[in-house]
Order: sequence, then C-alpha cells, then structure tokens
Amino acid sequence: MHLIVTSPPYNIGKEYEKRRPLDIYIEDQAATIAEAVRLLHPKGSICWQVGNHVDDGEVFPLDIILYDLFKNHGLKLRNRIMWTFGHGLHCQKRFSGRHETILWFTKSDDHVFNLDPVRIPSKYPDKKHFKGPNKGELSSNPLGKNPSDVWDIPNVKSNHVEKTEHPCQFPVGLVERLVLSLTNSGQNVLDPYLGVGSSAIAALKNGRNAYGCDVMQEYIDITNERVDLLYRGELRTRPMNKPVYEPSKKGGL
Repeated sequence: MHLIVTSPPYNIGKEYEKRRPLDIYIEDQAATIAEAVRLLHPKGSICWQVGNHVDDGEVFPLDIILYDLFKNHGLKLRNRIMWTFGHGLHCQKRFSGRHETILWFTKSDDHVFNLDPVRIPSKYPDKKHFKGPNKGELSSNPLGKNPSDVWDIPNVKSNHVEKTEHPCQFPVGLVERLVLSLTNSGQNVLDPYLGVGSSAIAALKNGRNAYGCDVMQEYIDITNERVDLLYRGELRTRPMNKPVYEPSKKGGL
C-alpha cells in the first residue's frame, strides 16, 4: 500500500466501539499499526488521524500516546498536521475542542510528496521582488502556496453535504489533500477503519485504487452506495480547497 490513511476509534464509547481500559486500547492499536507497517510500500506513507480520549474529564491526547508505536517500527514523522474545524461538543469545565491531529509517517527518506496538486491560493498572488536580480518578477509560485500544517476544513455535521449515518465521518476534502500529495496516479490507498468510505471516495475520485475494511456492515453498505454514486457522477462532496468563509463583496462592516 502506498498510502494508509485512517481515523481509528478514540475509545470514547461510540456506536462502533466498546469503551475499554486505555492500556487495552493501546495494545489493539499497536497490533493494527504493526499490520499497517507490514503492508506499507517502502516509499509509502501512513497518516493516522486522531483526537483525544477523555476519561472523567481528563484529556489524553492520542497522537502523543500512539507516537512511540510508530517509532518502534522505525518510521519517521514528517508532519504533525493540525485539523481545525468550527463545530463540536460544547464543554462546560474546559475549552471546547476544535482540532484533531494527523500524524504523517514514512518508512524512508525516499517517499512521494507532490505539493503542486494541493497548493492553495496565495494571499498576495501578484507580489513581486522589489530588489536583487529578480526585481520586478513574481515572488510567489503562480500555482499557489503550501497549505502549511494547519488545515481549516469543516467537519461533517448534520448540514454538511456529505453527511451520512456515521457519527464521526471523514470529510472527503481532508483525505483528498493527503491522497494527492502522498501518492501518484494509479497507486494504492488503504483505510483499515473504513467507516462510510470517505478515504475510498478520495482515492477513487483522483485515479487511485481504494482498499478498506470495517466491522460495521451497515457502514460498508453505505460505502458501496457512495462509490456507486461517485461512478454515476451523482455524489456530492465539498470541494477540497473551498474556503470556510468567503467575505461578502458588498461594502460595509
């Protein structure tokens, strides 16, 4: 597999998981990660998207807890991507959580990274060098800028165009950015916690091969329905680089 991208359960008792002691959860994650590493192409990437486990009001950041499980296999962390979003549960005794983390690991220094397909518009696209040998020439890349390691992408809530019955659904645009930057056309993408298939949609939509598995048959059925809609050109997805907010062109405050 050239890219293994997933979001495992957070051990918080959602409908697709049974809440267990944290040490047992970590053991299960270690087994899944070991199998993922076994399947990973020498030039491939693993992207593990996680939030927090919360127990009796105490927060346990899963990206920190799971980090050593990847390092034990000799993988190298390339980015710790912050995914921010505007909606979620409102907390009463701490600040409301509005971000999760994507850990991007590779097996080697010789890995795929394609920046151009995921560039975003430059803030000042017409900015030019004001001195030196390139004076007067554009100083920014005409294709746009690097999106950085902080991604502001809406999560899938009730009014989201991609919403299904899954309570914690991947937005397709989030995975698309990983698929386009970390694989080439025709390569293989695997999601070991497939859910309703957003990673498969992101892969197939962009000319990659999609693989995945899940313990919930109803989610697999939804995945198959979404793939059918994709091939018929009827699946609605939120564009990958669509701004979260576009200011009105009208005047005024």
